[in-house]
Amino acid sequence: MVTNRRDIVGLDASILMHPKVWEASGHLAGFSDPLVDCKKCKERFRADHLENLNKCQKCGGELTEVRKFNLMFKTFMGAVEDHTTTVYLRPETAQGIFVNFLNVQQASRLKPPFGIAQVGKSFRNEITPGNFTYRTREFEQMEMEFFVPPSEDTQWYEYWSGARLKWYSDYGIKKENLRLRDHGTEELAHYAKGCVDVEYLFPFGWSELEGIANRTDYDLKQHSQFSGKNLAYFDEETKQHYYPYVVEPAAGADRATLAFLVDAYHVEGEGKDERTVLRFHPALAPVTVAVLPLMKKDGLAELAQDIRQELKEDFATDYDQAGAIGRRYRRQDEAGTPFCITIDYESRDNGSVTLRFRDSMEQVRVNRSELAARLRQEIKTYKRVK
Repeated sequence: MVTNRRDIVGLDASILMHPKVWEASGHLAGFSDPLVDCKKCKERFRADHLENLNKCQKCGGELTEVRKFNLMFKTFMGAVEDHTTTVYLRPETAQGIFVNFLNVQQASRLKPPFGIAQVGKSFRNEITPGNFTYRTREFEQMEMEFFVPPSEDTQWYEYWSGARLKWYSDYGIKKENLRLRDHGTEELAHYAKGCVDVEYLFPFGWSELEGIANRTDYDLKQHSQFSGKNLAYFDEETKQHYYPYVVEPAAGADRATLAFLVDAYHVEGEGKDERTVLRFHPALAPVTVAVLPLMKKDGLAELAQDIRQELKEDFATDYDQAGAIGRRYRRQDEAGTPFCITIDYESRDNGSVTLRFRDSMEQVRVNRSELAARLRQEIKTYKRVK
């Protein structure tokens, strides 16, 4: 988003902000889940996740009336704990972008259409966290607010919906496990003109990875009204002020990570030939290349360490000299390492090494001097072996 595009800049906004920010955004009044409690077993459930609102799905007991529960974590700033010092941990990163809109726009000298993006922690007091890291109370978000002239909102909404879906498949998720789901009228926020979710087929069913919303000009107008600071953009060409519309791709980094893990996980073969492998795209793999000396003796370990040192400048590397080479390959396969380099006696004699590919298990000889260039090319042209 930020490093590969000229029309998007990065931001790291604060986690604690003035309560007026959350009043303006509507989070104080409307950021809540509908909850019910079982009068018999005392279990608590989200009402919108239940098919029967009269009977407990766990013990059959009677349920209470539906009530709203605000999801924001509340704390106090300063030495005194009263209503005047109340602050909230941010439930999303987007509002930090909106209140900093003019600062970033003027400092970066960009004009709409342009975006502001950030990755950061958000906090929600979830009553029903679950499915491993899919729904948690503390999580990492990736959000981008793309500010556009009001007349261009539809085309940019369609553009980002397609671009964000493609991002997941570009980095290795199988296309049949991805889909776009449009929000129904009853699901849309009152300010939204449209919203679509990128969903992934997890083992527990289709679930959201990311939402792309056309938020219209609601946010900048709200923060202008509540702060008393005019956040309208001034167009030098037309000499007019206007509030840009906002198209927002908002993704869960933890959810995306879980989806990439699930989609990459494979158990192949049978018996002694069975192997567990994570077929990560090389750009996402925690370790890009592992350097493995065939033996620890005869100078092979020292040569392998030299080669690893050369590669560390450009690639995430690992080094392993313990155990049989086949077992070491299996360890790297299970960690998702796409390339292994084996240093043997021929390497010492003529400078060539064995390059092994995780997906196909194919092995080729490569000259040491050409190794970095070959790895870069393999990453650039990578396609998962079926």
